[in-house]
Amino acid sequence: MDRTTTAQLNPARLGSGPPAGPSAELSLSPPRPAHRVLRVRAARVLHGNWTGTSTVPSRDLYPHQWSWDSAFIAIGLRHLSPLRAQLELETLLGAQWGDGRVPHIVFNPDVPLDAYFPSPDFWRSTTAGSRAGAPRAVQTSGIVQPPVHALAALLVHRADPGLSRARSFLPRIHRRLAAWHHYLLHHRDAGGAGLAAVVHPWEQGMDNSPCWDGPLSRVRPASAGTFRRADLDHGAAQDRPTDLDYGRYVRLAMDYRDRQYADQHTGVDGGFGDFAVEDPAFNALLIASEQALARISLELGPEYREDAALRRARGERLTRVLVERLWDPAEGMFLCRDLKGPTHLSSESAPTEPTQLTPGGRLLPVRAVGGLLPLVLPGLPGELARALVRTACGPHFGLGPGSGVRLAPSYDLTGDAYDPHRYWRGPAWINTNWLLERGLRTHGETSLADRLRAELLAVAGESGFAEYVDPYTGRGRGARGFSWSAALTLDLLLGEGVNDD
Repeated sequence: MDRTTTAQLNPARLGSGPPAGPSAELSLSPPRPAHRVLRVRAARVLHGNWTGTSTVPSRDLYPHQWSWDSAFIAIGLRHLSPLRAQLELETLLGAQWGDGRVPHIVFNPDVPLDAYFPSPDFWRSTTAGSRAGAPRAVQTSGIVQPPVHALAALLVHRADPGLSRARSFLPRIHRRLAAWHHYLLHHRDAGGAGLAAVVHPWEQGMDNSPCWDGPLSRVRPASAGTFRRADLDHGAAQDRPTDLDYGRYVRLAMDYRDRQYADQHTGVDGGFGDFAVEDPAFNALLIASEQALARISLELGPEYREDAALRRARGERLTRVLVERLWDPAEGMFLCRDLKGPTHLSSESAPTEPTQLTPGGRLLPVRAVGGLLPLVLPGLPGELARALVRTACGPHFGLGPGSGVRLAPSYDLTGDAYDPHRYWRGPAWINTNWLLERGLRTHGETSLADRLRAELLAVAGESGFAEYVDPYTGRGRGARGFSWSAALTLDLLLGEGVNDD
């Protein structure tokens, strides 16, 4: 690691003024004492989880590089070391496949195979992924995660434009981001309307959400003897997905691997395996990143103006499609659209015939926090934004005053499947609440955003930057010293938005 970067991220330096040099830490007004302590603690987490080229989510449970984690981490790192934030994104995108996909895990070859499952020998990216252009020099998974990367790249560039230009950061990363978006918009348009579909619950990022219970019921689980759950070595079983759900996750991943990670189009042999869902959060982040990529294009000069205009227009069109396809006015929020016809199976039975893509699909009647996240889009119609705020403040998510809720839960507080401790089935997460806070500010809900920001900072500190927390008490669950929790805490303390058109 270079000397300048190490100095920038050394927590001991944080209270003594910025270091000198072209990639120096941002000049900032002195923080309040409590915030200064929180800033130092968050920086220590990122310093401890740095591997030399990227940042692991946590040393024990997640010992490799994760895709959307690295985007959120870079957003926080830009306040400490813009150089390291650039390296975070460059390392991730250096493992991009030839077809444009950015894999959800980039494996560290120095980590033992049994430290995490599914491990590299499960995914077999260099062989099973060869037709899709998987890299030969690094092993990765074959699925993706939400596309937050262009938004992160724009924010990282703005943290130190001089360093960014000196390193040609934007010209190099623009090409990769453009290929990534092309992959999602063209290879994953399973519904034919322009939105990207996820083909595995892990791709949406909210792995164990009740949103997936219906679609997963079609999937025959892999037998318990075919995999080992390394996650239970580091987390309580009552906090993690059930064995049945985990077996279904493994089955979907195995099937995708065995068809060599091919993304089939509508109507071809059933297309896209047994799981294809249009998710509002995934697509809202894709639209936001298209808009960010348009701004990156403008930064690159006059020859990119046409590209910027096309991306802006695409973002506006996709926002309309998002509303047409996924908005439920009766619920006052966005819902997931299952693109497969319902097939009722017992947990041990297999489909009697291939599951076909259903024309138009069907909305899944499940309220999850992802249905609020299109608030991040400035172009969302005002009446929809107001309805989302009412839903966020109502009984299902509890952000209104007097509810006792500190952070928005990942799933409906009144839902039958609500569990404040089980992974994505009720606990609150820092990253989804950070996105909500940005969305509230985007649509003028400053008072509510300020209250959410204050709770985010308090909960992050109280929980030791936990992976997720009880939405009422803020008590931490899962891993502690979790990188995106620390990184987004830094951004809440020090950051600026990009909705400044």
